Amino acid sequence: MTSDLSAPSDFHTTLHSLRVWDGPLPSFDTATAPAEPLELFREWFTHAAKAGQPEPHTMSLATVDADGRPDVRTLMLHDADERGLHFASHSTSTKGRQLAGQPAAALGFYWPAVARQIRIRGRVTACDATESRADLAARTRGALAAALTGRQSEVLTSREELAATAAQSWERAGAEPDAPAPTWTRYVLSPTEIEFFQGDAARLHTRLQYTRTPNTPWTRHLLWP
Repeated sequence: MTSDLSAPSDFHTTLHSLRVWDGPLPSFDTATAPAEPLELFREWFTHAAKAGQPEPHTMSLATVDADGRPDVRTLMLHDADERGLHFASHSTSTKGRQLAGQPAAALGFYWPAVARQIRIRGRVTACDATESRADLAARTRGALAAALTGRQSEVLTSREELAATAAQSWERAGAEPDAPAPTWTRYVLSPTEIEFFQGDAARLHTRLQYTRTPNTPWTRHLLWP
């Protein structure tokens, strides 16, 4: 029996019943925005966390493969400083291979609790082995175990194989807290464009975009919503 895709479904009923931004929202006075975006990013990040936004440090990373086909996934922010935004993964993963071939990438943060979004574009560089090891050493035993398990994005033959390998990695992470994971790599996206979006219940959204080139300082301007 085939279903009638034109008939109302639980999915469509649910989808069209959803609302956004029903509660009070923060203001965004662009006249007082700092000259450089890092300060504003840190301010917005802290505000989102204090407002109860779950996992504000999760972000979307968009890359492209050798054929120019886009790819996206969610991962964690490790730091944000004058160099850029830091994250980590295996250099042999899909994202690692794509970044090696095409370092241009984009990051996206969305914090619905405060109706704020930040979009970032730039180029990604891989940190050296010392910094990558330090990144992993600063994380939990579980993170080390996952890194030691490795083989990210490879075809998995069975869940049993994963469970057995993960158990071995967990034991090793406990016995060797400094165990190396050679493909674990810390990356830094150096931004050339950052947009701060503040949602508005009346749809009068505020968009402030910062842009720069390697030889020029940051400039900023408003965008039509």
